[in-house]
Amino acid sequence: MDLILWRHADAEDGANDMKRELTAKGRKQAVAVGGWLDARLPKDTRILVSPAGRAQQTAAGLGRRFETVEVIRPGADAANLMHAVGWPETSGTLLVVGHQPTLGLVAAMLLFGEERPFTLKKGGLVWLTNRTKRGDQQVVLKAAMTPELV
Repeated sequence: MDLILWRHADAEDGANDMKRELTAKGRKQAVAVGGWLDARLPKDTRILVSPAGRAQQTAAGLGRRFETVEVIRPGADAANLMHAVGWPETSGTLLVVGHQPTLGLVAAMLLFGEERPFTLKKGGLVWLTNRTKRGDQQVVLKAAMTPELV
């Protein structure tokens, strides 16, 4: 399974967290990283997105169809998210567009074997895959990208 964790791009401040929208900078970030991803993702990639406005707008920068999933909403539990995406049993490529600290905690669990603080920059992503080598399950970091590097 390939699992891409993409944090929403730069967003406006606001009292209603679910309705916060991307800033002009955030819209540029979403399109830039979305273009980078689109050139590399398989056509059958499944895309799961938080219902929050800023995550929806970030995913729209990719220009592909996506599913809105409640378990990815702000404040989501990292273990619940991992269960929902079916890591590591699910086959194929799965892109999750969501929020800190959840995405960072998922990345830390997979990379370091424990939940610990790990920050993804706004608009940034990590691309992980799993494999079995010599009988051992391994997590492999395929890519880490920020909007500034695109």
